[in-house]
Amino acid sequence: MFSPRLKSELWIKAHIRRCQTLDLEALLRHRGDVDAGGILLKINGFDRGSQLLEPTMAMDGGRAWMRSTGPQPVDDRHVEEMIEKRLARDRDLWVLEIEDPHGRHQLDEPIL
Repeated sequence: MFSPRLKSELWIKAHIRRCQTLDLEALLRHRGDVDAGGILLKINGFDRGSQLLEPTMAMDGGRAWMRSTGPQPVDDRHVEEMIEKRLARDRDLWVLEIEDPHGRHQLDEPIL
């Protein structure tokens, strides 16, 4: 049995509000398809480096996040190049950037 999927726009809006409660700046960098656009989440740690996360399915069938940039933060230029390449292939993607210099950002789902 499949669980209902939350529309991308609704998830983005809710996550921006969640970031605001943590005093984190959340910037919508690219608006994608309202209903089913994929989501790229850039975590900008400034001097600590950046990460690019995207949703995936966990082994138990639940939602999880995959670090597209690998286990460690990388140079921000590298993340920006990855985002541009993905947008060149899929303009329906949403890109949300979280400015988090102190590592406070959290997601409800696991990061793989």
